[in-house]
Amino acid sequence: MLDKELAAKYGIETKVLNQSVKRNAKRFEGEDFMFVLTKEEYESIRSRSQFVTLNKGRGSNIKYLPKAFTALGVAMLSSVLNSDTAIEINRQIMRAFVSYSQVLAFAKHDELLALKQEIVRYIDNAIEKQNEINEDTRLQLDAISEALEELQSLPVNTQPRPRIGYIHYDDSSEKLSRILKTKCE
Repeated sequence: MLDKELAAKYGIETKVLNQSVKRNAKRFEGEDFMFVLTKEEYESIRSRSQFVTLNKGRGSNIKYLPKAFTALGVAMLSSVLNSDTAIEINRQIMRAFVSYSQVLAFAKHDELLALKQEIVRYIDNAIEKQNEINEDTRLQLDAISEALEELQSLPVNTQPRPRIGYIHYDDSSEKLSRILKTKCE
């Protein structure tokens, strides 16, 4: 929330709120409590025209960029501002932040449930595909086993096979002539 909005809720001037924050600067250290908007951020929120001229009228132009308070910063303001209105408004703001965080938690819960269901569907599909692959593999292994059994049942040829390789020739002409004679036939 912006400092201007918080000051309006607390029923004080923005200047008073910022002075209280400045006096207690240690309580608001870090961007998780409060930060100053950049000029671009402020102009995008304000949706100001593109003309660079100043607006007419007292108080219509800003001298300092506004501060934005987080939920922690709003909670810290309760220790800085000490009026009945400030305390009551702070309670309402904190209740709003808590209810908002609960809504977010439920939304995230629903998203997580949807994600869980999607993951379960994916795993079920993967297991189903794996089972199909296993069934196909089992059928292929059965076919290979049957083919091997058929090959083992075929009669074995017991006749000697001719030798393959180089022939070693002796010096004896008798063996040489016999070999040539068998080759020529």
